[in-house]
Amino acid sequence: MQIDFAAVLAYAFGLLLLYIVGRILIMPLRIVLKLMYNALIGGVVLLLLNFLGGYIGLHIALNPVTALVVGFLGVPGVVMLLVLQYILAG
Repeated sequence: MQIDFAAVLAYAFGLLLLYIVGRILIMPLRIVLKLMYNALIGGVVLLLLNFLGGYIGLHIALNPVTALVVGFLGVPGVVMLLVLQYILAG
């Protein structure tokens, strides 16, 4: 039994190509999962802030703009919205 060098080279190239395609497809999935994680944590913090902040007068309106900011930035987005509300209110 003789091993064909061209076949081994073709298999190696195929495996390399499969690895590269796999990496390219995983990267967007990783970004989407990070955005979903930020949105989930930011949304929970925003809901807790609205629930507990109602007792002391803190409230951030839930609308598409605040949802996008919290979704992209997470907890720092909630802090940014609080700071902007404080600056613009007074």
